[in-house]
Amino acid sequence: MSVSQKQVLKLYRDMMREAKKITAYNFRTYGLRKIKDGFTKNKELTDRKEIQAQYDSALKSYEMLKRQVIVTNLFKTDNLVVENKWKSASNDNK
Repeated sequence: MSVSQKQVLKLYRDMMREAKKITAYNFRTYGLRKIKDGFTKNKELTDRKEIQAQYDSALKSYEMLKRQVIVTNLFKTDNLVVENKWKSASNDNK
């Protein structure tokens, strides 16, 4: 089965959406950066088998990410200073 561009883009959006649910700032930014870098790195692939292999790998990572979101959200932590500054700046702009 060949993977379409539409499927890849949907997986990318789903993974980014899921990573944004992580409450811990450091894990969230790491996850978002890792997803973006991984998809960008494989953007130029042309071999169907390699595309399928990378897609399957990303699907496994997506399943792991969903589990990690649940686990991370079980253990809430206080916001970091960086997050507090960002929130106050966005509130000032309203």
